Amino acid sequence: MRTVLTSAFAILMIGCIAGTCDAVTRGDYAARHASWERSQEISDYERNRARINDNVVTILSGNRDGDSLGVVYDLSEVLDDGDNLRVLPVVGKGSAQNVRDILLLRGVDMGITHSNILNHFAKTGELGDVKSQIAYVTKLFNEEMHILAGPNIKNLNDLRGQVVNFGEAGGGTQLTAQLVFQALGIDVKEANMGQADAVAGIKDGRIAATILVTGKPSSFIAALKPSDGLKLIPIPFTAPLYSDYYPATLDHSDYPNLIGDGQRIDTIANCAVLAVFNWPKYTDRYNKVAKFVDAFFNRFDDFRKPPRRPNWREVNFAATLEGWTRFPAAQAWIDAARSKEATQQDFDRFLATSGKDQELQTDAEREALFRAFVKWKASQAPH
Repeated sequence: MRTVLTSAFAILMIGCIAGTCDAVTRGDYAARHASWERSQEISDYERNRARINDNVVTILSGNRDGDSLGVVYDLSEVLDDGDNLRVLPVVGKGSAQNVRDILLLRGVDMGITHSNILNHFAKTGELGDVKSQIAYVTKLFNEEMHILAGPNIKNLNDLRGQVVNFGEAGGGTQLTAQLVFQALGIDVKEANMGQADAVAGIKDGRIAATILVTGKPSSFIAALKPSDGLKLIPIPFTAPLYSDYYPATLDHSDYPNLIGDGQRIDTIANCAVLAVFNWPKYTDRYNKVAKFVDAFFNRFDDFRKPPRRPNWREVNFAATLEGWTRFPAAQAWIDAARSKEATQQDFDRFLATSGKDQELQTDAEREALFRAFVKWKASQAPH
């Protein structure tokens, strides 16, 4: 009897243990499944995050007083392609600080600066060997120096010893103004403020003039009225300025409220530049900029159409910036385009001399013959 009871109790315990184990197993499976689902969610999130970040480039503009912010927004408007490419405009302090930020600030890919600013840092060495660390994608357009003053100022010499606004500290206008006034030997008392505050300062006599380096026409200056009592002061293009600047003029069409019909104001200009950190080839950061370059150059004609800024029509992206190295992906694109253009010219001459142009009925036939011509030309090249 005791043996039977013992056996029954053992069977009952085994059943309970088995049931418990089964419950634990089911619970463990459910927990593991939930954990796997969470890991998949995290993995999908991380993949999406990586995909978006892999295709974003950041471009520094100048501050709100200049026009480069509008230029960077044009780049974003034209080139943004969903998650395939996103151009993220970043409001910077100006072209001088932009060079520092391209070199030192995390997350910055490119920025708009000026040729004279790059040359200055190359000469001084204060930022190290900038010529090996900074490359350029393209020269952009010229930007003119504007000097606004009150009615008692007739020329630059009248500013000697006066308080003059050089723009916000760290900006390209500040550094350019310092370099120009130093080159011309005109000593002034520098002030630093935004242009709206500077205009108010001229009106109430706190400062004598304000300087702004930006592409003409500046929307800020164009909005001034004759009743504001301000005028633009000429800047003579003399020998000390020859190496870093170009002669330029402002006229009635630029600023009808400030310059009379048929009149012009002589000034100087320098070249805006789209600069980039010189990333090593085939790194992630290099590849992102290369993707931007390809989209930018391939769609460049879109920048010449309204409502893009008129200054884009001045840009020749194949023009070289003397003394500086173009970003390799940009140079490779230009080289390939030149080679294709030369091949197209050879093909057109071939058609004209052979008479085959009359035989081609459709664009598809012309394209097919062109591909065959390119293949044949490549086979004739010396190996």
